[in-house]
Amino acid sequence: MKLLIDTHIALWGIAEPTRVPAWARQWLESGEHEPFLSDCSVWEVSIKHALGKLDVTPERFVELAEKQGYLDLPISRRHLLDVSRLAHVHRDPFDRLLVAQARAEGMTLLTADRRLAGYGDFVRVAE
Repeated sequence: MKLLIDTHIALWGIAEPTRVPAWARQWLESGEHEPFLSDCSVWEVSIKHALGKLDVTPERFVELAEKQGYLDLPISRRHLLDVSRLAHVHRDPFDRLLVAQARAEGMTLLTADRRLAGYGDFVRVAE
């Protein structure tokens, strides 16, 4: 199964692995699933770092994500257009793009945000 890891789960997995629930850590560490990190998450970390909301630099985030074995998921025009077709379950533009990417690519989105479960059964909430 291809997993799209949301920004919070990726940050926790890198900096505070114990914050990721055991079942989700097992999914990430089992080797049975392909974990992907969207360029959207790198963009989000870049913005939050520039605003002083995150200590980790985007370069370090990417480096650590690659060490975790996360594969890159570029943002395509198809993903961007799909955002407009999403129900208005969530307003955060980063999360909406991650949902659109997961849906378009047939991936399971692993997230910490319960509200995203409203998009369908391809969203798994790690709580």
